[in-house]
Amino acid sequence: MLGWPGMCLVPIPLSVPPTRLAAGAVGTPGTLTVECASRSPGAATTAKARSSPTAAGRGSRSPHLPAWRRGGVADAQLTPKGDRAVQADVRGVLGTLTLPFLHVGMIGFLPIAILYWLAATDRHLRAAMIAGCVLTVAGTVGVTTGLVAIYST
Repeated sequence: MLGWPGMCLVPIPLSVPPTRLAAGAVGTPGTLTVECASRSPGAATTAKARSSPTAAGRGSRSPHLPAWRRGGVADAQLTPKGDRAVQADVRGVLGTLTLPFLHVGMIGFLPIAILYWLAATDRHLRAAMIAGCVLTVAGTVGVTTGLVAIYST
């Protein structure tokens, strides 16, 4: 029972640095240009890209790209160290929020489990069920939105 909140809550603060990077709060603005793309049977297309800073700095390689074709270009944000880059637009921010939304949806029914274990009244269980459904729906909508944002072209 104690592992459930830890599994669901620990990844949320860990997603803050990539989200800040995608939002442009840290790092150097630049562009990503796809160098090569390959498709494996039964898997999504993977791409390797070169990042180019638009301001002072240096480029880096980024293996974390959605299904793009060779020569595709997107706005990017390079880490302060210059070792990684992420998409620097709404799609990038929504993509970095996919994992936290997954964990919000996973934790939705923890209050019901705790209240059931404590033998709470039906009224409290009903309120926890409604809150759990709301959190799970919010998590599902967030994950779906993030995945559509990442993989839409």
